[in-house]
Amino acid sequence: MTFDWNWDFTWEILPRLLAATVNTLLAAGIGYAIALVLGLVLALAQRTPSKAVTLVVRESIEFIRSTPLVLQIFFVFYVGPQFGIRLSPWVSGMIAIGLHYSAYLSEVYRAGIDAVPRGQWEACRAINMSTRDTYLRIIIPQALPPSVAGMGNYLVGIFKDTPMLSVIGVTELMHAANAIGSESYRFLEPYTLVGVIFLAISLPTAGAVRLFEGWVRRRLGL
Repeated sequence: MTFDWNWDFTWEILPRLLAATVNTLLAAGIGYAIALVLGLVLALAQRTPSKAVTLVVRESIEFIRSTPLVLQIFFVFYVGPQFGIRLSPWVSGMIAIGLHYSAYLSEVYRAGIDAVPRGQWEACRAINMSTRDTYLRIIIPQALPPSVAGMGNYLVGIFKDTPMLSVIGVTELMHAANAIGSESYRFLEPYTLVGVIFLAISLPTAGAVRLFEGWVRRRLGL
């Protein structure tokens, strides 16, 4: 067996893969933004006085976490039109990723909120602070710093899961590599480059998250 690496072919396909990388980063970024906001909403919805709402939200989160992301992508894109919801592959993919990871981030938020000392809640009630102000001014600012590590891990996870969007035709990194391989019948170079690009983005991102976590802890004197 010989190692048949074609450097001319590599330089030829690299611009195409880099262009697809931009799409991958865009999908991951927007999906993560959706997950951050929706995850917080789901975490807070589990703390409402209504037991029925709490039960529905918790069961919904467990359902989302217990089913594969690729199934949710298919469901949003292919099943949605049967209910009159027609979305492009891009929008469907980002909504599916955001919804999927919001379930995980809601648990990260919930753990952070539960870690806030009980005395903080009691102090807010003692001064008749509204529930809204209690969360926005006291609880959430204290809950977020311990949650940074988990939130950062899921950011990397979302980036690594973007290849699943290729199943509905989103032109992300893996989709481009598959197309190049099908056209040229050479898969070594495009798949290897995909792996290198993912590593080149994932590793620095993980390192940046750790540095940010350390900075937050130092700022808070933890």
